Amino acid sequence: MGWNKPQAVYALQSIRKDGRDPAGGRVSVERQENACRTQYQPQHVLRWYRRYQENGYEGLSNQYRPPRQFWNEIPPWEKKEVVETALELADKSPRELAWHITDKQGYYISESSVYRILKAHDLVTSPVYNVITALDKFPQPARAVNELWQTDFTYFKVVHWGWYYLSTVIDDYSRFILAWRLCTGMGADDVKQTLDDAIEFTVVWHPTVLHRPRLLSENSPCYVSKALKQYLDDEGIAHTRGKPYHPMTQGKIERYHRSMKNILLLENYYSPTELEQQVALFVDHYNNHRYHEALDNVTPADMYYGRDSEVLQRRAQVKRKTMLMRRRYNCALMLA
Repeated sequence: MGWNKPQAVYALQSIRKDGRDPAGGRVSVERQENACRTQYQPQHVLRWYRRYQENGYEGLSNQYRPPRQFWNEIPPWEKKEVVETALELADKSPRELAWHITDKQGYYISESSVYRILKAHDLVTSPVYNVITALDKFPQPARAVNELWQTDFTYFKVVHWGWYYLSTVIDDYSRFILAWRLCTGMGADDVKQTLDDAIEFTVVWHPTVLHRPRLLSENSPCYVSKALKQYLDDEGIAHTRGKPYHPMTQGKIERYHRSMKNILLLENYYSPTELEQQVALFVDHYNNHRYHEALDNVTPADMYYGRDSEVLQRRAQVKRKTMLMRRRYNCALMLA
């Protein structure tokens, strides 16, 4: 028997009045009280019954009164600054805006709060690209920078010039772009030149560096050539190739290529120099300014140079100070 609150109280009232079942029939008072309380906790039914005796059916109405203000409610000026920042940095998502505000403006605000504020002002737009989900974590992740490098080609079309190919080397642990080259082909020499740039940038051949990185690539002809094999043997770099027709093995560099093309392919390019300049701007933005969700929302440069712990500790301090400030502000309003 499923009773709502008034029915449960009416049943208990009828039982205690004359021992009758509200649905008819005469049974023991103890048995009826037990049946009445099976749907609710006994203390709840008795409390409702006392409220019914005092105020009638009006006493059975919902007694909850929501607070007029929460202690951690976001002040109006913070909401205004969020909107102004979103209009100024229109290319950033609510997640990126939240951490940009935390790092640059000195107070904490969550990603969901930024989203709700922008949604209320109709500033949340759908992305211009399709979002594809992936695994949260690689089964065998790298444990340090320069432990594993991923390399791959992607292509761009330059109007009246034809196809150009971008060779990139990315650090697997930090997602930091170590080196890149815009090439006219996809040969082994192009791969070697890109790796030379990465080696020069990382100085992994310094005598004090004990471990050499491993290279992960696909199975294109340039990566399985004898010339590249001889080059890697001379440099002491172990080479691992992914499973054929399984690009998820190189998911990090593939994801980087997709992020880059989502931006760069919005424009046409009429010379290789113009394309090269835009690639350089994006690489600088990706390495030093773009918050990476898989890296606890720090930049690849923070991760590569070991600044991630410092950034996360500073954010935790900013969050504690912001919560204390909001508590004091909102409690003062409630007392006013």
